[in-house]
Amino acid sequence: MMDWTDRHCRFFHRLLTRRALLYTEMLTTGAILHGDRDRLLGFDAAEHPVALQLGGSDPAALAECARIGADYGYDEINLNVGCPSDRVQEGRFGACLMLEPALVGDCVAAMKAAVKIPVTVKCRIGVDEQEPEQALFSFTGIVKAAGTDAVIVHARKAWLKGLSPRENREVPPLDYAIVHRLKAVHPDLAIVLNGGIASVEQARAERGQLDGVMMGRAAYQEPWRLLSVDAAFYGEAPAFATPKQAALALVPYIEREMAKGVRLNSITRHVLGLFRAVPGARAFRRHLSVEAVKPAASAQVLADALALVPDTLGEVRHIAA
Repeated sequence: MMDWTDRHCRFFHRLLTRRALLYTEMLTTGAILHGDRDRLLGFDAAEHPVALQLGGSDPAALAECARIGADYGYDEINLNVGCPSDRVQEGRFGACLMLEPALVGDCVAAMKAAVKIPVTVKCRIGVDEQEPEQALFSFTGIVKAAGTDAVIVHARKAWLKGLSPRENREVPPLDYAIVHRLKAVHPDLAIVLNGGIASVEQARAERGQLDGVMMGRAAYQEPWRLLSVDAAFYGEAPAFATPKQAALALVPYIEREMAKGVRLNSITRHVLGLFRAVPGARAFRRHLSVEAVKPAASAQVLADALALVPDTLGEVRHIAA
């Protein structure tokens, strides 16, 4: 989810679900230690609960970044050992670390010693020629002994040679059963399923056997799905009755952020998938795509786009200047 789940995306998603745990995009230790921390790590208090996802392989650097993340107020620190991109492999982090489970254990132990908030690991079921049953179960045993609070398993292998990052999300077959078996072996460890979860209904079905379910691209590409999360998992009514209402609630945030110099399309790009198969959905996307990138664009662009999508609660009113 690199370049996707930035702070603007997370603020928008929090309007759709009060309760789901949100994750940052993966941030490397180098970027945090040497970059603009406020830009990289700053977030709105409304985003809680939110986890900081780290990429790295040096225990000391990860421990320091975990401390920094905790000081910024994150609710969880997550180590990504599942991303298969070439950039990640060149930096010796992400899925290639499945081949170095002892090192990952050292990283987890260092992070746990550095912070009091939960430390979790996101992994694959194996990489390349690894036999998944052996690789995943051995890896889990090592990070569990190191103190991880949860293991989030993308239930596909990662092929580091021969497949692109996109193909690695689609070509290797999903194996949810192996994640269920992992939970049976580790009933005292939180095991979360990731990979190919396309709907809240599917997530709910899988949640019955596991401790949690992570929804990635489906939640981003079709964020309207998140409106049903609170009712499905927590027995609570959603904050808004319709996607349109939730998008309108984003307007004050847009106005505030634009006053700080943020471009409108930096925020509205995360809203493009909010409607599907309803009258006006295509016109909504087209209007945002064309108008939000213009230098003079304001929050009124979103209001005008929403006016193209009728709902039972009436049309969008003009935003006062």
